[in-house]
Amino acid sequence: MRASLKGRLFVLLLVSTGFIWLSATAWIYASTRAEVEEVLDARLMEAARMVSSLVGSRQIDLAAAAEMGTADLPAFTQAGQSYERQLSCQIWSLSGSLLGRSDGAPQQRLSDHGSGFAERQIDGETWRVFAVRSAETGVEVLVGDSLEVRARLVRDMVTGLLLPMILIAPALALIIWFAVQRGMRPLDELAGTLAERSADELHPLPAEGTVTEIRPMVGALNGLFDRVGRARRSERQFLAYAAHELRTPLAGLKTQAEIATRSPDAAVRDVALAQITTAVDRTSRLVQQLLASAEAECIDGDDVRGPVGLSDMLADLLTDQKARLTAKGGRLDLGASLSDIQISANPTLLALALRNLVENAINHSPEGGTVRIARRGEAIFVDDEGPGLPEDELARATERFFRGRNRVAVGSGLGLSIVAQCAERLGGTLSLANRDEGGLRATLSVPGLAA
Repeated sequence: MRASLKGRLFVLLLVSTGFIWLSATAWIYASTRAEVEEVLDARLMEAARMVSSLVGSRQIDLAAAAEMGTADLPAFTQAGQSYERQLSCQIWSLSGSLLGRSDGAPQQRLSDHGSGFAERQIDGETWRVFAVRSAETGVEVLVGDSLEVRARLVRDMVTGLLLPMILIAPALALIIWFAVQRGMRPLDELAGTLAERSADELHPLPAEGTVTEIRPMVGALNGLFDRVGRARRSERQFLAYAAHELRTPLAGLKTQAEIATRSPDAAVRDVALAQITTAVDRTSRLVQQLLASAEAECIDGDDVRGPVGLSDMLADLLTDQKARLTAKGGRLDLGASLSDIQISANPTLLALALRNLVENAINHSPEGGTVRIARRGEAIFVDDEGPGLPEDELARATERFFRGRNRVAVGSGLGLSIVAQCAERLGGTLSLANRDEGGLRATLSVPGLAA
């Protein structure tokens, strides 16, 4: 089941509101209970002192004084009755005889703790009692109430406060849901805009007028559209160049094949067959380079499979290349700095880069020329003794299908672009420079080369 962002946000807000509500309820209950306890204790004290004063005046009998002590306070209603009517008063002599009590007061003594507040269990019920002892009158006045009565009073007060809040809870939930719907509307509008686009519409989304929280997403999408657009343009350009480069040798193959089959002159046929061989070699190399370029785009440069010996890798890669150079009377020089080097990089990308670097150097090397490979730090140098590159072509040499003025017959214009691709995916760089003594130096810098 798919998770709903609106649903999650609604539940989160509802739970947060409920938690705050419950916390407020707990706080209201605690504070109300403390306030009520304080007020009721003050009333107990007031009632007890009033009864003691009446008894001390000796102008009223003890039973009447006990009744008046629980009736002459301001009304405090609870469960339909005045709270003061639920107070109990006892008047005891200092010798321990019950002299009077209010209606409903228990027969058992409310407290034995002397003057002040005390609590006592009577018949399973807890009483809160305030006592006033007078040596002048020889009596002790006890006024108390049941803690259960107090608890009911607090519950009734809290219920009166919370009941309206509970009744409006459904309305609050609807308001929260409506607010979530309204708040998420910019996302719905963005989704609708994207859904209406075709696959070719990669122009950026307008950032003006969007809410602050959506702008990073719009910016990220616009960045994605730009990268996809550049990738598609590069692919189209690549396909157009590839089609053109393949069409040319294929057309030449057809022409030379027709000449070889129709010409009665053996010398002409031999030349045509030689041209066919050259065209096949060039086409084969072009296809290999196209496949290598596609492979370089698909490989993840972060996929490191463990250290690999650089000298062993070069030995495997350069066997056929060394034979080509030897056939031209040249020499391949592997520097001593390449020994005992371990590479912590993607071996496939590094192999593609090195193979194309060396192959490019051999293609441009003259008869009897030397190709040198050496290392310095995290950089591998490949030097040749060819004509080098004109200064105005150095910056374009890594472009796909770029073949400068010093091109060779078997070149496809893809070798250095493949090396640049591999270097970028490896987190490195490729730089080209003409050597003072002649030829070109290609420097492949790759993080992960270690002695």
